Amino acid sequence: MTTVLVVVAHPDDAEIAMGMRMHWYALNGARVRVHCLTTGAPGPDGTAVRREECLNAGALLGVDHYTFSSIPDTRFVEHRGRINADLFSVFHETRPDIVYTHYPGDQHLDHSTTAQEVTAVAQRESRNLCYFRSPYSVGFEPTMFFMGTQEFLDVKIRALKCFGSQQQLDMNVFRQLAEVAHRQYVHHRVVEGFPRESSCAELFSIARRVEFADQIVVG
Repeated sequence: MTTVLVVVAHPDDAEIAMGMRMHWYALNGARVRVHCLTTGAPGPDGTAVRREECLNAGALLGVDHYTFSSIPDTRFVEHRGRINADLFSVFHETRPDIVYTHYPGDQHLDHSTTAQEVTAVAQRESRNLCYFRSPYSVGFEPTMFFMGTQEFLDVKIRALKCFGSQQQLDMNVFRQLAEVAHRQYVHHRVVEGFPRESSCAELFSIARRVEFADQIVVG
């Protein structure tokens, strides 16, 4: 069984960036774990609220295991030691075949710090590492396109709607981005050759991929 580990800074980061991809993995028999480094604090009881939102979204997408660290929101830089220790524990528990995390070039300091720390650990603990694009990625050039369907996108949007505490999230914007993002990078003649049902995309940059001649490697 393929084991996929997605490490993110905040609740909803994974669902925004790769909700369709996670759902595809789950439907194809992979074990998917999401680890979130902070739950944030939208109110006095925000931590519990954000955790519950993550678990509800994960259930829709087929996430096998959703776990959390307690790194203070927006203070990742000064807690790198704790992040590193937590990540080694998560990697040792999960033994992932492939790891996904934020793109290192990101305007959000929590995102870029997460990417740097995950990269440092993944280079020692996992063969395959992939970065996803977030709304704050800068200089991102995708090397892998996951083409989803409207059905996959609908499940992703349903998962995002679980995050009711995040009033700034506009579901229509994320749907529109998924439907057009790949056209920035793929020539229209190539897009014309795609299956008709493949109408939306999530974008990734492969940091490391190891293939063996006698094995089928995770996508």
